[in-house]
Amino acid sequence: MSTSPSEAYFAPCPRGLEALLADELAALGAHAPQAVPGGVAFGGERRTCYAANLWSRLASRILWRIAEFDCRDERALYEATRAIDWPRYFALERRLRVDVAARGSPLRSLEFAVLRAKDAICDRFRDAFGRRPDVDRAAPEVRVHLYLEGRRGALYLDTSGEPLFKRGWRAGRVAAPLRENLAAGLVLLAGWRPQEPLLDPMCGGATLLVEAAAIARARAPGARRRFGFERLADYDPALWAQVRAMPPPRPPVEPSILGSDIDPRALEAARRNLEAAGLARWVRLERADVLERPAPAPSGVLIANPPYGERLGSRRALADFYPRLGTALKRRFAGWRCWLLSADRTLPARLRLAPSRRVPLWNGALECRLYEFRMVAGANRRRGAR
Repeated sequence: MSTSPSEAYFAPCPRGLEALLADELAALGAHAPQAVPGGVAFGGERRTCYAANLWSRLASRILWRIAEFDCRDERALYEATRAIDWPRYFALERRLRVDVAARGSPLRSLEFAVLRAKDAICDRFRDAFGRRPDVDRAAPEVRVHLYLEGRRGALYLDTSGEPLFKRGWRAGRVAAPLRENLAAGLVLLAGWRPQEPLLDPMCGGATLLVEAAAIARARAPGARRRFGFERLADYDPALWAQVRAMPPPRPPVEPSILGSDIDPRALEAARRNLEAAGLARWVRLERADVLERPAPAPSGVLIANPPYGERLGSRRALADFYPRLGTALKRRFAGWRCWLLSADRTLPARLRLAPSRRVPLWNGALECRLYEFRMVAGANRRRGAR
């Protein structure tokens, strides 16, 4: 990883957040970030790579591209991979993992492609040292990503290690329906300003609340974890110390953030997570039913990931819940911008509300919509939704 600005990177992210991520990376010094489906390609120096790992709220990983090649068959894959000077990038003693993703590749088996790439890397080390590095899929120290598209292949070194949405603070036992980078994306898509109230009335383990508070307080999302680039051969501890010591992109703000839930176990998990993240003092929690609670202020932003059938117990309960939720929002949240994430395309019809905006997003493999409902006094009747 040289200091040349010509180094090429790719940052995957949840689908639907690519444009936001491109802006975020540009603010961190990335050169010519280009949003493509599923992520952002960009150039940058080593400092940019370190800063992106530390500060990106939206990326899932920062991948460093080290080779592109024609890949018509497994033999071409093996030869192109073996031609790379792998000992230049990491030491023989590092435990290795190889992953693959493909679209339209002529290779017959992705499992065999992984095996051939792994063998090529290990054979290059054996040529140099007479020994092969250990392969460890469970706890690797170095991750290599192979991407195959059509008859082209690319190899990337993972500079992040564990996915970047693993911030290092999660302490609660309640299952998180949102990854942290998607939760941060919801807050940013909603256009929330830390000076205005924010409410998650179905907060669960507080993933969304933690991300909102971290944004307001200008906390680096990667401040509590380690990164893959620290295990690469040209890791620069002095440069990393400089990047960590840099002031945040924006000054911290005193936010007004509130979370509530009807489930006391969820609230206990929320408290533990907020305390583990060091953000408990900036978020107020209370036990409340979203169908009965009042708005905490005359105006603000409500963001929620409404429960699906599991938490409500039955389809009948779910069918009853959504119209009552729509009524509660109309009656109690006039003046608020309410954003709801759902995989149910009929959500607006069930709520009997007309969305002012729909943003396609992916929560893992689940296609969703983020709906905005601008609550005004009086009726807010549905005029059709998709």
